[in-house]
Amino acid sequence: MTVTALLVSHDGARWLPAVLDGVAAQHRPVDAFVAVDTGSRDDSASLVRDAWGEQVVHVLDSATTFPQAVRAALATLPPLSPDPAGDDEWIWLLHDDANPDPDALLALTLAIEEYPDADILGPKLREWPSLRRLLEVGLTITGTGHRETGLERGEYDQGQHDEARRVLAVNTAGMLVRRRVLEELGGFDDELPIFGNDIDFGWRAAQAGHHTMVIPQAVVFHAEAAHRGVRRTPLTGRHTHYQERRAALFTMLANAPRRWLAWQVVRLFFGSLLRVLGYLVVRSPGEALDELAAVLSVYSRPGHLLAARRARVDRRREESDARSLLAPVWLPYRHGLDFVTDLAAAATNQAADVAERRRAAKLAAEPPAPSGAGSSRAPADEEDEFLQDSGIVAKFVTNPVAMALTLFAVLAVVAARPAFGTITGGALSQVPADAADWWRLHVETRHPLGTGTDVPAPAYVLPFALLATLFGGSTGAVVSTLMLLAIPFAAWGAWRLLTVVGHLVDTRDLPRWVHVWGAVTYGLVPATSGAWGEGRFGTVAVAALLPWAARAALGFADPERDGRWRAAWRTALLVALGAAFVPGVWLFALLVAAIVFGAAAFVAPRLLKDRDAWGPPVVSLLAVPVLLAPWLLPLITTGSAPGLLLEAGRLPGDRVDFVGLVTGRLGDVGAPWWLGALLAVLAVMALVPRSTRVPVLVCWLVALAAALVVAVLGWVRLSLPVTETRPSLGLFVVILQGVAVIATVIGAEAWLRRLHDGQAHPLWQRGLAVLLAVFAAAVPLGGLGWWLVDQDDALTRTEPTVVPAYMEQSSQLGDEHGVLVLRGSVETGVDYRVRRGDGVTLGEDEILALADVDPDFDAQVRALVSAPTASVVKALGDAGIEYVVLPSPADGAVAAGLDATAGLDQASAEDRSTRAWRVDRPLAAADVESRTSVFRILLLVVQGLAIVVVLVLAAPTLRKAREDD
Repeated sequence: MTVTALLVSHDGARWLPAVLDGVAAQHRPVDAFVAVDTGSRDDSASLVRDAWGEQVVHVLDSATTFPQAVRAALATLPPLSPDPAGDDEWIWLLHDDANPDPDALLALTLAIEEYPDADILGPKLREWPSLRRLLEVGLTITGTGHRETGLERGEYDQGQHDEARRVLAVNTAGMLVRRRVLEELGGFDDELPIFGNDIDFGWRAAQAGHHTMVIPQAVVFHAEAAHRGVRRTPLTGRHTHYQERRAALFTMLANAPRRWLAWQVVRLFFGSLLRVLGYLVVRSPGEALDELAAVLSVYSRPGHLLAARRARVDRRREESDARSLLAPVWLPYRHGLDFVTDLAAAATNQAADVAERRRAAKLAAEPPAPSGAGSSRAPADEEDEFLQDSGIVAKFVTNPVAMALTLFAVLAVVAARPAFGTITGGALSQVPADAADWWRLHVETRHPLGTGTDVPAPAYVLPFALLATLFGGSTGAVVSTLMLLAIPFAAWGAWRLLTVVGHLVDTRDLPRWVHVWGAVTYGLVPATSGAWGEGRFGTVAVAALLPWAARAALGFADPERDGRWRAAWRTALLVALGAAFVPGVWLFALLVAAIVFGAAAFVAPRLLKDRDAWGPPVVSLLAVPVLLAPWLLPLITTGSAPGLLLEAGRLPGDRVDFVGLVTGRLGDVGAPWWLGALLAVLAVMALVPRSTRVPVLVCWLVALAAALVVAVLGWVRLSLPVTETRPSLGLFVVILQGVAVIATVIGAEAWLRRLHDGQAHPLWQRGLAVLLAVFAAAVPLGGLGWWLVDQDDALTRTEPTVVPAYMEQSSQLGDEHGVLVLRGSVETGVDYRVRRGDGVTLGEDEILALADVDPDFDAQVRALVSAPTASVVKALGDAGIEYVVLPSPADGAVAAGLDATAGLDQASAEDRSTRAWRVDRPLAAADVESRTSVFRILLLVVQGLAIVVVLVLAAPTLRKAREDD
């Protein structure tokens, strides 16, 4: 048996001395040596010449691929013996960055005797220079083209994979292959210039009936210079991922069995698009573009794939068992689950990491504790360390916080049981029939509502449409999910926020049950305020989003620049989502930013000179109108700016007076006022301790800013086309309740320290502390108990239908089948509305509230009520009115006039006291047809791009940057 070492080098001078020494130190020496250098710009070629002589080195140009280099080296060797029985010549492939252990070749050659059927053998690869971390112990590939090693990330070699076994492929770094097999298979494929040669060759070898074995006793240390981007060649350029992914796609499509080819073509194409989205989510736009370029490169050249498949068919054996060597079919799904888990963990832990870094910096600045001092580690940290090796179930069961929050979530869902069905009433209109209705509403410039209007659809229609599409078109599921999960989601966000705030203000010794109290108390705000019971989904959604937005904004204090800018994009996204339901979220954020910058100008003017300090909050606020551009710009240009002071849902809005503002109540369906008063008392008492007074005062300053805004808005009256109303104040009720919770939690730390400091306190102080504890317990327990029992809310009441069923069915045939509903009398005045399609559905209330009255149509309605004529009836037909309905109790004078009008035929109604007529004239709806302008399309494109960009920039960074050795 003879072994020829074949070394390929390119700019590998930094590794070659050790590699050449490793080859020379083999306990089983090589019989011959040949090297090919592909146009190195360093001393690679001379290093090899100095070690092995001039005649063994062959220098080619830098465009030479790895397959071409191997083929050129083989051409310099003596020809093979024509007798296969005498075939005992082996080629040992080496890279210039792969250093073999002295026993590597010996272990491989001994394995030849032990496994005589093996034609390809490979070593165990360990990372160089760490030497202990495993890289590969054999290779395979998943159905999505993922290079699979079967190892955990960062796994160390402890002998756990030291069993020789058959595999699909081994790395070309250290591969020992029978020369006859290498030449019969045509060497390595030229379509794979540098990456993917090993898996493709191993797959082709398996299909041809050859066996590949991995021999873990042979060890090679590999620097993976090309893969890690340490070395760049003309073949890899700056887009390593493009070359790797292109190689994976080509390998899959060139070697896939014929019966699976069509499925693989479709799967890999759409899977690659999904990977592009995944890279964008983890803030890797470069790799996303490489992924897209790779799939386009492979799919745009079908001729190359067909030629590769024809070449493989000629060598394929029917009895090949290559498929059994591929990765299990479920493995890609496990990788996807791991990715989602890592992403969620990174996203939820970012703010906590910020607080921990700031706390570490603060501790580093403090003098060290005296010798013999006790440990300052919190009991929670010790408990987490004790449980770190336990299973997730054990951690959950032994964690009282998790159990308490889970119990609260279950009880909240039980209390929200009306949302399990179709809910409508209060501020909630009926949902449209399908998600397409929301998409249409979002895209249209002019809506066929009433007499037609250009008022833009509310911004929340877009997230509702996206969710409904994910739910298979079910619009009712979107609203039910919002109302069911908003309160548990708000409590979860409050828990996360309070944990970070606790770190920032150094309340590490605060018992975690205090944070649980704060989370539960804030989570109940949508219910106890009455917003949930009245169907004010805008306030409910904002209450769920505010703690997450505040937590993201705390990232502006991150000591790291990248963390501050990620916080900017996350804050922008959350503020924009909240403003989609209640525009006042963005306006109040602008006010808070102005106050903060004004205070910074006096306290720390140096910060205002650092662009990385003031830039993130400014950019986060400026990004919001871009994200909401299709709603915000048309709202202003159509003269509907009062919509900035309203919230999502029907009019009239909330009814908040001073008492309601203090106690957190929006109307008559909220919890008893004394529950809110108890929370206000606790927030006031939080000002008493001196140790926490500063952060509590900050909370009160935020509350003061909100109160001043409320005082100003209390004098404002919004004159809408159809009514006059006050600005919505539900947002400020939520803000004040949230600030009160935070202040109470911060102040509780000082009160509890007083009780546990071992000092004697006056009886009145101990009694006051007990009384405050009772107050604190009464707030969440009383609120949750009230909500579980009291279900007399607007969502359980159905509104009577005034339009007969056959008219509703007719109105769905088109915009020209409208129904005019008249209410009132000639003496008291007549109001009217026009029903089209499904009637007024969720998302259309805000449009109709801001839509201007058509003066011509308004005049026709007045004439119809007072002095109807045939020309008036014709005008109704031209406006797309098919039926006129006068609901119970119908005014006799109006009904008599309509009975006597030519062109109006009496129609049946389900209620005898309701009168109806059919317009016997040609119907047209040209003036109310939906339209989409070019400007609207441009705004939608800008919004879509802005959302993608902000999502990418806001996502946590999961992939480590490739670094030099």
